[in-house]
Amino acid sequence: MASHKLHRLQSEQGEELNLDMSPMIDLVFLLLIFFMVSSHMIIVRIDQNVKPPTADNAQVAENAHGRIVVNVYGFQDELAPDLRGKIFDNDENELVTSDQITDYVDRAAQRVRESEANLTPRLHLRADKTTDTRLIKKVVQASAAAGVSDVIFGSFVVER
Repeated sequence: MASHKLHRLQSEQGEELNLDMSPMIDLVFLLLIFFMVSSHMIIVRIDQNVKPPTADNAQVAENAHGRIVVNVYGFQDELAPDLRGKIFDNDENELVTSDQITDYVDRAAQRVRESEANLTPRLHLRADKTTDTRLIKKVVQASAAAGVSDVIFGSFVVER
């Protein structure tokens, strides 16, 4: 129906009707700017001193929300001797005792729970492939004491 009216109007005036796209382009740019400003970036700093193990069934995580990152340095030769076998939080603060790890995980879990209502805090354990398993056990147990029992073990994806 509308196309008949448009065709009749066009034939009466004898000129071609054009659609002005500039308001549509303006709207697209406004929406783009809105979503860029309203979204927030999640930055996960990766410590280059930690060389995670490779795994055949490793998967790239789809969502980085709610992660509490703990880096556990191994005993690799390239690493400075004063860093070997140490545990650090994501802000590069050393966590020496189990109580310090529990406090860090507890504070980070509280921040996660306050920022996102439906988000479960998860421990993202980035342990070097040369790490003693006793250090990994220490971090997992301290995390469980803080109420965070969901653990993600960092590893490299093996390309097939």
